[in-house]
Amino acid sequence: MAVTFNPAFSRSSASTLSLSPPRRLSSLIKTDFVKSQLRLFSPALKLRATTTSTRISQLRHFSPLIPALKLPVTITRTNSTTFCFTNSTPDESVEKDDELNWQVLKRWNVPWNWQRVSLTSLACVLSLHSTVLIGVVAVAYSGINIHELSPDGMAGIGFVGYGIVTAVVLAVLFSLTKSFSPITEDIYQYDLREPFDIKKGWLLWAGIGYVGAVAALVLTVAAMSFFNFNPRRGSDSLMILLPMIGSSTFSTACVVGMIGVLTPVLEETVFRGFLMVSLTKWLPTPLSVLLSAAVFALAHFTPGRFPQLFVGGIVFGFSYAQTRNLLTPITIHAFWNTGIVLLLTFLQLKGYDIKKMLQGR
Repeated sequence: MAVTFNPAFSRSSASTLSLSPPRRLSSLIKTDFVKSQLRLFSPALKLRATTTSTRISQLRHFSPLIPALKLPVTITRTNSTTFCFTNSTPDESVEKDDELNWQVLKRWNVPWNWQRVSLTSLACVLSLHSTVLIGVVAVAYSGINIHELSPDGMAGIGFVGYGIVTAVVLAVLFSLTKSFSPITEDIYQYDLREPFDIKKGWLLWAGIGYVGAVAALVLTVAAMSFFNFNPRRGSDSLMILLPMIGSSTFSTACVVGMIGVLTPVLEETVFRGFLMVSLTKWLPTPLSVLLSAAVFALAHFTPGRFPQLFVGGIVFGFSYAQTRNLLTPITIHAFWNTGIVLLLTFLQLKGYDIKKMLQGR
C-alpha cells in the first residue's frame, strides 16, 4: 500500500552577479533521493518515505540590453514523496519475534486437523486396552496362574507386558501422525544435545522442573490436609505393584523399569508430545498445558490422587513448552516415579507397613 503526494514546486534565487563574456546557456541537473524508515507497532511492518527532488541551475540573461550580465538562478523541484508500508525481511521478523515472545508461550505448528486428533486419541485408547486384553488372555491360555507366581515372576511378566503395550501404542500414534508433511522438528523431538543450554537444555530444565514439582506437590498435599480432603486410594496402581517392591533386586529393577522408564516415555509422548501440542493449534499454550494435565490426571482413574497428578501434569507441560524436547518431561517424570519406588523400598526394608501408609491409615 502506497500513499503518494503530488509534486511541490519552489524557487530560490542567488544574489550573486557575475560579469562574463557571452556564452551559451548552461544547466546542471542534480537529483537527490531522501529515504527514511519509521517502525510501526508491528515488528514485521515498516513505513518507508522516499522523496525525489530535482535541482536545475541555469544562467539566465538579466537584460537583453546588457548581454554580458547574467544572473544564476537555481530552480528546485520536488517531484514526489511516497510513503509505503513494507514487510521486513523474514530473518529480521523472526529475530524480533524471538526477542519479544517467551519460548514457553509459543505454539506449535501442528499439521493435522481435529478429526485426526480425535481418531488418533481413540486409536491409542483402543490399542492400549486391546493389547492388555490380549496379554491377559495369552497368559491365561498358557496355563500360568498369576496368583501362584513369585514376586520376581510377576515383575518379569509385568515388565515384558508393559513394554509390549508401550511399543504398540507408540507405533499407532506415530503411524497416524508422522505421515503428515511437513512436520516441524520440535514435534516428537528426543534430542540429547545441549543438555545444559540456558534456553532449552533438557537436563537443566528437568532439574528445575523436578524442584518445582516437589515444591508444588508438597503445597498441594498441605492444602489437601488443610481442607480435610483425604479420599481412599486403595485402587492406586502402586497397590498392585506393592508385592514386587523391595522383595528382591530383580523385582525392584523391573518395577523401576515399568514406572520409571516405560511409563514416562509412553505418557509424556501421548499426553504432552501429541495431545498438548495438538491443542495449541486452537488454544493458547498455557491453556493447552492445563487441559492436557487434567486429561492426564483423569486417565489414571485414581480420583484420590487427581490434585497431585494434575499439578504434576502442569509441571511436565510447561517444562516441555520451554524446551520443545520430550526428554525434559520424561526425565522429570522418571525421576519422580523412580524416587517413589526407591523410597518405598527403603521404608519396606526398615519395617514400615507400606500398604497402610498408601491407604492413609
